[in-house]
Amino acid sequence: MTENEQHQTFDQWIKKYRALLFKVVRVYAHTPADQDDLFQEIAIQVYRSIPNFRSESAESTWLYRIALNTAMRWSTREKKHTHGHNPVEDYEYLLKASSTEKDERLDWLYDEISRFDEVDRSITLLLLDGLSYKEMSDVVGISESNIGVKIYRIKKLLTEKSKKYDYHGV
Repeated sequence: MTENEQHQTFDQWIKKYRALLFKVVRVYAHTPADQDDLFQEIAIQVYRSIPNFRSESAESTWLYRIALNTAMRWSTREKKHTHGHNPVEDYEYLLKASSTEKDERLDWLYDEISRFDEVDRSITLLLLDGLSYKEMSDVVGISESNIGVKIYRIKKLLTEKSKKYDYHGV
């Protein structure tokens, strides 16, 4: 693969799968600065990995694997460096008036997903994107039956928590 072909593939994939990558970023990074950093790390890994893509799985499945693995490594590394410290960016929202309407339910869902362990977080994102158990199994690296059990438990937990959540009339 030539460098030009690698650049073209990268540009196509970033355009086509940008939303997929941002879902992963949003669940693993919470501040805008961290989200930018994580997206950049994922993009670098995608670019570096393009020559290794062998079309044995769907592009989206392969990109999910890269994004999730990169996000998990990034998250672990960030926890070591920021343990016990809250950056100013965490409180920036208190100082700004929101110009767009936010969906509290979506914020609640992302917040709950971000509290899951990394495997459950990954499975939840893949489920929300409509991947099959087989595709999820390929991305996460666990059996389809284990995927099914985890999805059942995740849905049950979220259902129970949602009953306790006050939607403020929404």
